[in-house]
Amino acid sequence: MARGRPQPISEILSQLLAKRGYARERTCAALTSAWQAAAGEQISTQSRVGEIKRGTLEVFVANSLLLQELTFQKQPILNKLAELVPDQKIKNLRFKVAALD
Repeated sequence: MARGRPQPISEILSQLLAKRGYARERTCAALTSAWQAAAGEQISTQSRVGEIKRGTLEVFVANSLLLQELTFQKQPILNKLAELVPDQKIKNLRFKVAALD
């Protein structure tokens, strides 16, 4: 094992978080929480968030009726998400019907 200068604890913790994926898990939990607040309890129990790709948040929904309802509510939900998780820079929502766990 090569010896070098001591590393700052902040650098070591940053490397550990990246290696273990904790930052991604924390981001996912924050996004799920923001979705629940923005969409409301009834909708959030029948949907779940996916990934953000190029500013578009993918949302999986239980059925096509809910997909249509969310399409009508898209802009107010986007506004609320921008307020709750501004660092995610969500510009659009894409809804997909999928079997939810």
